[in-house]
Amino acid sequence: MVHGRLGFRVFAQSFIALSLAGAAAFASAEQQAQTTLVVPAAPLLPAKFGPWQAQDAAPPCTDCFHPEGQTAAVFKEDGLTRTSQQSYHLANGPQTMQVEAYQFIDATGAYSAFTYLRGSGAKNYSAARKSGSETIATGTGEFLVLSGTTVVDAHVKQPRPTTSDELRQLAVTLPKIGGIKGLAPQLPTYLPQKGLQDDSVRYALGPVGYQAMGGALPPEILGFDKAAEVITAKYSGKGLLTLLMLPTPQIAGDRGRAIAASLTQQGASAGTVKLRREGPLLLLTTGSWSPSEAEAMVNSIHLRNEVTWNKALPPEFHVEVQKTVSLLSGILIFCGLGALAAIVLGLFFGGGRAAIRVLQGKPAASEPEFLRIDLSGRAEPIHSDPPAAGSQG
Repeated sequence: MVHGRLGFRVFAQSFIALSLAGAAAFASAEQQAQTTLVVPAAPLLPAKFGPWQAQDAAPPCTDCFHPEGQTAAVFKEDGLTRTSQQSYHLANGPQTMQVEAYQFIDATGAYSAFTYLRGSGAKNYSAARKSGSETIATGTGEFLVLSGTTVVDAHVKQPRPTTSDELRQLAVTLPKIGGIKGLAPQLPTYLPQKGLQDDSVRYALGPVGYQAMGGALPPEILGFDKAAEVITAKYSGKGLLTLLMLPTPQIAGDRGRAIAASLTQQGASAGTVKLRREGPLLLLTTGSWSPSEAEAMVNSIHLRNEVTWNKALPPEFHVEVQKTVSLLSGILIFCGLGALAAIVLGLFFGGGRAAIRVLQGKPAASEPEFLRIDLSGRAEPIHSDPPAAGSQG
């Protein structure tokens, strides 16, 4: 029926328009209601660790002190972000501890600062280079702790044999940073361990740090402006090994030629020089190596293919299946409700109009009210409704 179909179409269009308007209004209100929550950074130093307690109830001093002189320049190059300071006392003893903490942008900068602060003759208590954690004693009563992106310098009066174990407990409390920023640098893992003097390892990310840590080469030729990283180490009874990592093999080749020219100018004072490039990695020996030892050293180090993933992992397969099932179920329910609504509305409008015609004494439906397309070309007579009973004329 024409009027029934037109009424249902108008109703459906109105329903869709109202639904879209409601959805748009809800989305706009939800967008306006969004707020930004700023979570303050966790404190660098705890109020208590092991048997050590803070001297007073006040929170640790944050950014109230800064390194000075050459240390400030090196730490700036390494990406220092904030500092903290706290005094501790032993719960059952007279000992006190002054602790300074430095947090860096990433674990690479923290490791560079750690090797800068570590002096020669440092005693290693524990080391876990792959996880970026290390605790050492640099002198009488002075300890360094490396944990993730944080370096702690502790000075203890009247140190005890258990101090290093207690500082490892401090390392557990330091803030942890995940993702790519929390990854320990890869270059130190290329150093051969046989004959390595641990206290001689120095890792630099810029010319200031490299020069401050006694680098053997002019820092301006190493490519620090192109994101180079350098590690140097001494070996017992031998000379100095330098590893230089650059972004691309092309840059490494260019820097390798510049280094070779500089060492040629130094002459015999550079010692036994062996230079080899493998991809973006440069390997160099200087100092008192024998030719065979230097050759064996640079030939024993090879690049490893290590893949790191810094994107969010995709959800598991069953999670995707659940999402698909939920989406299809929603679509089926919506279609079913739409079909039910169409049937109800059709019965309401069509049945109502048919009932009105019957009450008026007319048939429920008549031919003129149905439209059809006749392609035969013949004129069809139009049959009008018979006059109602009792009507005149």
